[in-house]
Formats: sequence, structure tokens, C-alpha cells
Amino acid sequence: MTKKILITGASGGFGKLIVFALLQKGHSVAASMRDINGKNKSIADELSKAGAKIIEIDVTDDTSVNNGVQKAIAELNGLDVLINNAGTGVLGMQEFFTPADFQKIFDINVFGVQRMNRAVVPYFREKKDGLIVYTSSLLGRIALPFYGAYQASKWALEALAENYRVELSGFGIENCIVEPGGYPTSFNENLIKPSDKSREAAYGDFAKVPEIALQNFENVLKNNPQQDPQKVADAYAELLEKPKGEKPFRKAVDFIGMAEHIQKYNEHHEQIMTGLYTKFGTQGMLSVKK
Repeated sequence: MTKKILITGASGGFGKLIVFALLQKGHSVAASMRDINGKNKSIADELSKAGAKIIEIDVTDDTSVNNGVQKAIAELNGLDVLINNAGTGVLGMQEFFTPADFQKIFDINVFGVQRMNRAVVPYFREKKDGLIVYTSSLLGRIALPFYGAYQASKWALEALAENYRVELSGFGIENCIVEPGGYPTSFNENLIKPSDKSREAAYGDFAKVPEIALQNFENVLKNNPQQDPQKVADAYAELLEKPKGEKPFRKAVDFIGMAEHIQKYNEHHEQIMTGLYTKFGTQGMLSVKK
């Protein structure tokens, strides 16, 4: 069945590709982004021409989120799926990021999701149905150097999704996480760098390593064409095709050797969750009410 879908962060990274993939499947899509009459106008026009409804939403602004969600529901004549895709990445030594830097990153990657969910969930609860999908990352499950603030936000996002999963399952609202690896998208062009440069001297030559590591990873991506971001968009389309209650809670999407390890981790984690919830007699909260 075709769905009515609202996605955030449709202007770049995976967002644009996800919108096209969903439209090709016949879904109705409200593609949201910031600045639709400014820097994102060309992308907004392209998506609109393809059939998407264009909605202006800044996930860091309460009013923008609430107004945008209501407009999307009106434009689509309903809503079945929310895809929390808006996000930003980082590059740099974790110590160099100020508390204000962390707040900026969390405001998009975590608080932005909370704003969107709070705006959408009452509608889903009333209709006793709905799907919320979160764009996380393999780095929401493991930690690698030089991406600390981003990883902290994605680990927080995973916990946020875990709680929504069990607290909303009884209302018929399903929650799923997609965990992509690194891909050659515009995401890497907009990484937030730490604003405190005063501590670089204390790190010596090691302070230069984050930039070198990024260049090396970009070379890895160039030499591994199978790491195609279109496959991430296709994973979203495939997820939506699965019946209610049969979707995996977590799905790792990577083709350069990381996904299989993370997927094993996810499966073991699910066993732990099932065991603990069963012990406390609350295992039913792990399954969405159909």
C-alpha cells in the first residue's frame, strides 16, 4: 500500500535520494527542508517537479516544526510515516568542540527529532497507527576517532528511538532505525569543525590527523563504488514495504565490511532486550500493536 510520508532533511545527503525512491514507489511525499526560497530553492524545485510536496521546516525551531507538520498533514491529506532524516556531522578532536558546539549538533540531531516526534505523535496516537523512521548511523553503535560529537548525538538518538519504540507500541505506532555507513554524499561537505582552535598546539602533529583521516576515507569510498548512496534510499523504500510488525527495529546499510559486524551486534542487543523485558513481564512492549 502506498503511504503518506513526511521526511526531514530532504535537501541533501540521503534525503533527496530517499524522496525520489519513495516517489518512484508511488508514495505521497512531503519533502521538508530549510530555506526553500533561498539556498535550497533549486533542490526544492527539482523535488516539486518530481511530485513531492515541499514543506519548509527548520528542526531547531519549535514554531517551524509545528507549523510545518500541520501543513504537511494538510497537503498530504493525512500522514502515515515520519522519517527523521535531518542531521549534521562533525570532524575534529573531541576536546576542541566547545559546549556550544555540542549544543548546536544535538539541537539538530537529537532535539530536532524530539520536536518532530512531539508534533507528529499525537496525530498517530489518535489514528492508532503510524511509522517513525530514524536516520542514525553505524557510528550510533560504535565509536571511531574524530567524530565524537556526532557519535554522541547518534548514540542519544538510538536511545530516544528505543524509548519511543516501547512507549508507543501499545498505540499501534511502529519505530525503526536505519544505520548507514559512510557514503559519498554532500553530508561530508558540510561537517561541523570545532570552534576552539587554541588547543591544537598541545596536540602537535596529531591535530592534523582528522583531516588526513577524512581524505583517506574519501579515497576508500572512491575505490569502492559498491558503497552507493542509492542503496540507502532503496533500503528505506524496502523497509516501508514490509507489513506492520514485521519490520526490523534496526537495519545497518553498508557495503564495505562494517554492516555484518553491526548487524550481529544489533541481533545480540535485541536478544538482551527481549530477555530483560521478558524477565520483567513487559515483553509485549517490544511488539507494535496491530
